[in-house]
Amino acid sequence: MRIGDAAAAVGTTPRALRFYEQRGLLPPPHRTPSGQRDYTPTDLAVLRIVRELLALGLTVEDLHTIADRLPLLATTPQRPCDPTTTEPGVAGATVVDRRIAALDADIARLTRLRDGLREAAGRTRT
Repeated sequence: MRIGDAAAAVGTTPRALRFYEQRGLLPPPHRTPSGQRDYTPTDLAVLRIVRELLALGLTVEDLHTIADRLPLLATTPQRPCDPTTTEPGVAGATVVDRRIAALDADIARLTRLRDGLREAAGRTRT
């Protein structure tokens, strides 16, 4: 499948696919004799996983650290990440745990900011 069709199939743009490839989230796709990218069903499955994980708040850098495991996520039935396991998914669990901790820190910081703004707004109204 050519890049435009592959991008449409996963809900993104050809430019995004090139970006993911440049950042190492995807292995270089097969090429046609004329040099065009030719995406396989497995490539599309990995692209869907990449898009889903990005939508969940993981960063491209986060995904780069587990790029070698993305095909496993795309082809293995879903199962929860178990941080005590010695399976390949443990690195993924570490990335997810770090992202959750970062989100928790952001939530705490934003909550303090909101509370401070509410307090300041209350003082100016009286």
